[in-house]
Amino acid sequence: MSRPTIAARFRWLLGVGWIIGAGFAMAQPVPAPGTPLLLNDLSAFKPATPNWRIVGSARAELGKPNVITTEKGTGVLASIPLDKAPADPKNPYKYNLFTTFEHGDIDLELEYMMASKSNSGVYLQGRYEIQLFDSWDNVGWGLRSPRTVDNGSIYERSDARRPEGQQNYDGHPARQNASRAPGLWQHLKISFQAPRFTANGSGTPQKTANARMIRVELNGVIIHEDVELTGPTLAAAFDDEKALGPLMLQGDHGAVAFRNIRYISYDKPRPELRDLKYAVYKGKYEKESEYDKTAPESEGSSPVLSSSVSRIPNDFLIRYTGTFRVNEPGDYTFNLGATGGNGMLKVNNQSVITPGSTNSRGKVTLPKGDLPFELYYSKFVGWFQPALGLTVAGPGIREHLISDAVGANNDDVDPILIDASTNTILRSFMDMPGDKSTQGKPVRITHGISVGSPEQVHYTYDLDKGAVVQVWRGQFLDTTPMWHDRGDGSSRPLGMVQRLGTPVLFLTKLASPQSNWTTDTTGSSYRPKGYVLDGSDRPTFRYQSYGSSVDDKIRVLDAGQGIQREVTITNPTANLYARLASGSVINALDNGLYMVDEHEYVRVDDAGGAKPMIRESNGQKELLIPVKGKLTYSILF
Repeated sequence: MSRPTIAARFRWLLGVGWIIGAGFAMAQPVPAPGTPLLLNDLSAFKPATPNWRIVGSARAELGKPNVITTEKGTGVLASIPLDKAPADPKNPYKYNLFTTFEHGDIDLELEYMMASKSNSGVYLQGRYEIQLFDSWDNVGWGLRSPRTVDNGSIYERSDARRPEGQQNYDGHPARQNASRAPGLWQHLKISFQAPRFTANGSGTPQKTANARMIRVELNGVIIHEDVELTGPTLAAAFDDEKALGPLMLQGDHGAVAFRNIRYISYDKPRPELRDLKYAVYKGKYEKESEYDKTAPESEGSSPVLSSSVSRIPNDFLIRYTGTFRVNEPGDYTFNLGATGGNGMLKVNNQSVITPGSTNSRGKVTLPKGDLPFELYYSKFVGWFQPALGLTVAGPGIREHLISDAVGANNDDVDPILIDASTNTILRSFMDMPGDKSTQGKPVRITHGISVGSPEQVHYTYDLDKGAVVQVWRGQFLDTTPMWHDRGDGSSRPLGMVQRLGTPVLFLTKLASPQSNWTTDTTGSSYRPKGYVLDGSDRPTFRYQSYGSSVDDKIRVLDAGQGIQREVTITNPTANLYARLASGSVINALDNGLYMVDEHEYVRVDDAGGAKPMIRESNGQKELLIPVKGKLTYSILF
């Protein structure tokens, strides 16, 4: 297991400050927008082979290996394999694409789309690969644990001099499978730290620290954190390591498309905290001006900001003064964590974070030079261990810790995670981030059933509406919010989640195909009847609606490619419709397949001859189908 990053260790500290409710809440960092890599033409890249092109849109279809079709325009970068493209032994990387800029430490964010059975990669500095792979439609998808060849993994290194069977080594599989199906856009975020070098007596740079993947997030799921990279991965463009290198996109293995590429380079020198002196005061201080009325219990110098200079466990204040050396002028952001109390920060005689404020994150514009620094930490909530943490970020400077944060993990809460090694059912509240009710309030499913499977494809069912509200791939549930301490009754999905819109009744009677969809159960005589289990402990949900009895059987598809839903209605009423999907954009494809918001497919498997229709309602698209007795459809994602 890799050790947690500074940022990971500090996150707990920030959370405690928010939990104690002492008027000192911690704001989460807002990521900078970064520099866009313009895709109006190929000028951001070194001369490219004809497989690379700028297009207006790209589309890949299920079941059509290595095929992407495009339309003219700008904004999308596509690599389309060339027919009979000859290999070039003198330049094995000729079909790959290199940026004109070189980078060291970088945050990279992009979207990509794989063709069926395709393969590509993103190489940081042209050397360290994050694998892009169709793990949905390839052999091995059903594995519980991704391999180093699977989507999002850090690819292996290779050395032919190693013993037989050990030539490939140091690969790092993704923590879990967070991939989408081919033809759907996927979201990748990478925080990379370049290797460190220093010059020896001869002037030749010597590596002093390996490169690291600080954090990699795929489709909203963290799949790597603080992974050390001992050298270039297989098929890298360069065998050596340097402080700078170009970004490389692999184009010689299959069809792939990219869009919305943004990056932040961290190439400026970090500020330094110098000449720190401290004074510790005994007592409960909740206001800045109170401490200076008494003599300090102890004083001294410290090499680092730390709560450990106080020997008093509670009811104390530490005041630090020193010099903050700024090498790069500009806007700086500080984030202060003061466990069990509050704190204050001044830099260059400017108030950055005020005592007792509800936001411990502050910004200030600083000139170059040695600037006065003052911080205090007041600890007055007895049941927390003392801990002081401070991070800083600036122009071209990644957020980093400038304190020791000792004690930040002393009272950390072990997460309570549920693994679906067998078919598993858990009832809980389920919050739907981003969704709003008709009253504009956040949506909470109060009668939710989450169903997990060993295939690592799971879903949540709303018993109040007979609706599947979300599906996800990867790990099952985090039940810490429900079972830790008093709890709030809710659980959270752990994998790559595809939410299926604001929950509404799945079945509704419409006076006409254009009538508004019912938002609640009024007039439907809806009554949930629980569920029954089959021999493998998989539920079939039952309810009554409009005088009809409904059996709703949901099963995971072979190879974990999605779920199939079979709805059987006894004595169906006239003019009954099912809402299969809603979204901003719904496109009809071939063979009964529909794409919803470029993030999921809906496939109508058997509707008894009924024809689906796409309509617009309240600014959204809806996919509806009349139902007369039985309906079978699948959600592929």
